[in-house]
Amino acid sequence: MVLLTERCVELLDVSAAGLLLSDGSGALRLMAATSEATEMVELFQVQSDEGPCCDCFRSGVPVNAVDLTDESERWPRFAPVAVAAGFHAVSAFPLRLRGQVLGALNLFRTEPVMPGRADMATAQALADVATIALLQNRAITVSHELNEQLEHALNSRIAIEQAKGVIAERLTCGVDEAFSRLRRFSRNGQRRLSEVARDVVEGRLTPEEIDTIRR
Repeated sequence: MVLLTERCVELLDVSAAGLLLSDGSGALRLMAATSEATEMVELFQVQSDEGPCCDCFRSGVPVNAVDLTDESERWPRFAPVAVAAGFHAVSAFPLRLRGQVLGALNLFRTEPVMPGRADMATAQALADVATIALLQNRAITVSHELNEQLEHALNSRIAIEQAKGVIAERLTCGVDEAFSRLRRFSRNGQRRLSEVARDVVEGRLTPEEIDTIRR
C-alpha cells in the first residue's frame, strides 16, 4: 500500500497521496500516506467522516476538487484543514471491482489545478490494480482460514471416534452408549467434547472417570 502511494507521486502530477481502506464494517482506515502532512489530513478525514475519500467510497465514483478554498460548503471541516496543510486541490479514486468498493486513493496538489485526463486514467488504473491485489490477498487468507477450520474439525472428529472406541472397549458397552457417556461428561464439566475426547485418547482421562457421571 505504501508503494502504491509512492508510485502515484512519482508517476502523476501530484504532491502527495494517501490510501484509505474499509475495515469490513464500513469504516475507513488510513493505510498509507506519503508525508506527515498527508497523514494528518487523512486521519482528520477519517475521524470527521468528511472529505473526498469518504464521498468516493460511498459513491464508488471519482471525486475532484479543483480549489479547496471554494469547498467550505461541501466539506466545511475537511477543506480548511487540508488548505492549512498546504493542499489546494484533491482527487479521490475508488478501489472497486464489480460493484464492491474497498476504499479510496487520495491525490493531493499544492496548486488549485484540475488533473489531466491522462493522469486521471492512470490513477484509476493504479487503484484498479491495487483492488485486484487486495481481493486476491483476502481470498487467499479466507482459503487458509477455511482449511484450518476444516482440519480442526477433522482432527476433532477423529479424536471423538477414537475416544468412543476406548470407552466402549474398557466399559464393555456399544459405541453409541460410549458416545453418550462422553457427551454427558463433557456437558457436566462444561468442556468441549473434542477436548474431553483428546484427554481420553492421550490418557489424561480414564473411561472409568468418564463413567462417574450418571444420568
